Amino acid sequence: MSAQPVDGGRGPLRLVLATSAAMATLGNWPLWQALAELGLLQSAKGWGLAAALAVAVFGALVALQSLLAWRFTLKPVAIFLLLAAAAGAHYMLAYRIVIDQTMLVNVLQTNPGEAADLLSLRMVATLVLGGLLPAWLVWRTPVQPAPWGRQLGHNLGAALVGLALVVAAVLASFQPLSSTMRNHKQLRYLLNPLNSVYALGMVASEPLRRNDRVLLPLGTDARLGPSHAPGAKPPLLLLVLGETARAGNFALNGYGRPTNPALSQLPVVSWRNAWSCGTNTAASVPCMFSHLGREDFASRQANHENLLDVAQRAGLAVLWLDNQAGCKGVCARVPNVETGNLKHPTLCSDGECWDPIMLDGLDARIAALPAAQRDKGVLLVMHQMGSHGPAYFKRVPPAFKRFLPECSTINLQDCSREQLLNAYDNTIAYTDQFLAQAIGWLQQHQASHDTAMVYVSDHGESLGENNLYLHGLPYAIAPDVQKQVPWITWLSPGFAQRQKLDAACLAGRADAAISHDHYFHSVLGLLDVLTSVYQPRLDAYAACRGR
Repeated sequence: MSAQPVDGGRGPLRLVLATSAAMATLGNWPLWQALAELGLLQSAKGWGLAAALAVAVFGALVALQSLLAWRFTLKPVAIFLLLAAAAGAHYMLAYRIVIDQTMLVNVLQTNPGEAADLLSLRMVATLVLGGLLPAWLVWRTPVQPAPWGRQLGHNLGAALVGLALVVAAVLASFQPLSSTMRNHKQLRYLLNPLNSVYALGMVASEPLRRNDRVLLPLGTDARLGPSHAPGAKPPLLLLVLGETARAGNFALNGYGRPTNPALSQLPVVSWRNAWSCGTNTAASVPCMFSHLGREDFASRQANHENLLDVAQRAGLAVLWLDNQAGCKGVCARVPNVETGNLKHPTLCSDGECWDPIMLDGLDARIAALPAAQRDKGVLLVMHQMGSHGPAYFKRVPPAFKRFLPECSTINLQDCSREQLLNAYDNTIAYTDQFLAQAIGWLQQHQASHDTAMVYVSDHGESLGENNLYLHGLPYAIAPDVQKQVPWITWLSPGFAQRQKLDAACLAGRADAAISHDHYFHSVLGLLDVLTSVYQPRLDAYAACRGR
C-alpha cells in the first residue's frame, strides 16, 4: 500500500467520506425510485425526507467505516461495502426485491445453477461500473494512517460525527420519516448497503440466539396406528414439494387459463385458501416439515427433528428425491437422492433436469430401502424445480410450452405482461403434467399399496404486480401472491377407505383457511402415525375422517 503523508490529504477519513457519499446517493437509487413511485417526491417536504435519508445513510456509513479505518481493514471494508451496494442495487432495481436476513440466507445457499440463472449483461455492467471500478479506485488510492494512538482518536471522532449526522437527520424529519416508514415498511429494507450489513449481522449472530449444535429428538413415542394391521396393504404416500407455485394460477382454483388440463381429468381435491410459512425456500421448507408452526419456528431457540424423522422412527421407509437446490437440512437423516445433475437423453438438458427425472428408476430406488421398513409403508418426497424463476423458460421442455410467446430472458421487466404470464403459466401446466404422471405411477402400485399424493408449494411468486418480481419479501409486507400456495390431494380408493376419508367433505373444504402449520400433522394423520406431538386440530384432513 503506497504511503503518503497524512498532511497531504491522504488520510483514511477522505476515503471514508468519498465512499460513504457515493453509496448514500448513487448506491441508493432503488430507494429514490421507490420514493418517487410512492409519490413522495412531489413536494418540498418529500425532497426533504429524501435528503434526510441520504444524510442518515451517509452518517451511518461514515460511523461504520471510521471504526474500521485501520491499515489492514480500511480498504477491504470499503470494497466489500461497494460491491454489496452494487449487487444490492442491481437486484432491488431488477426484481424489486428487498434485502433482509432471509434474502441473504437465500444468497448464501444458492447453488451454481441458480446463480447462473441470475447472470445477465445488465448485472455485469452494474457490478463493474457500480462496484468493481470504484473498488479498484479504492485499492489504488494511497492512504497513510496516522500513528495508532492519533488514528484511534480520529476514528472515534469521525464515528461520533457520523452518528451525530444520523441523529440530526432523524430529528429534522422525524414526523414524515416515522409516518413513511410506518406506512411503507418495505423502505427500511432498501437502505443500501446498510440492509446487507444488518442482514449479515443477523445471520452471523444466529448461533447466539439459537444453539444449532443441538438437535432435539421429536416423536420418540411414534408408532403405527390400527390401519397398519397385519394383512393390510402398506401405505405409499407421495409428498410433492412444489416450488414457487401461485395458487391463483391453477385452473383447479378458478384461474381463467387451462393450466391444469391433466389434473382436471383426475379425482383430485384442490384447496385454494392455503398459506405458506415463508416467502422463500430456505424459510418455508424447514418450517413446513416442523411441528412448531410459523411463529414458533421463527422464534425457536433450538432445532428439532422433523416430520421425516418421526415417520422413520415409527417404522416407515422414507426417501427424499431432490431436483432443486437441496432439502435445507430436512432430509439430513433419511435416504436422499439428488436428481438435478443426472444425465438423461430426454429429461435433462444444459446441466439441469426436468421434474419427471424423479420418476425415472423410482421403483429401483424404493426397492433399495430397508425391506423391514418398506413392508410397513413408504413416505416418498419429491422436491420440484417447478416454477423457479427468473428463468421460467428453462423449467419446461420445448414440446410442453402451451402459452406463446413467452418471456425468454431473466430480465423480467423487459418482457410484456403477456409474455411473462405465458412463461410462468407454462411452468404450472408442466407441473400439472408431472403431477398427473406421478399419480399414474401411484396407480400402478395400487395392487400392493394404498397410494396417495399431496402436492403443496413452498411459497408463491410476484409477477410484476406493483412492480414486484420473484419472491422473498419479509412475510409481514409480502403480497398475498407470494404467500398463497396450492394444496392438491389425490387419494386412491384403497387409501381413502383406509383413512375413512370422505371425498365430498374434502371438496367442501376448498375454501377453508389452512397453512403450512397444518402440514406436519396432516401428513402424520394420513400415515396413521400415533405420537404425542400429533395435534388433531391441525390435521387438515381430520374433519373429513371417519364419515
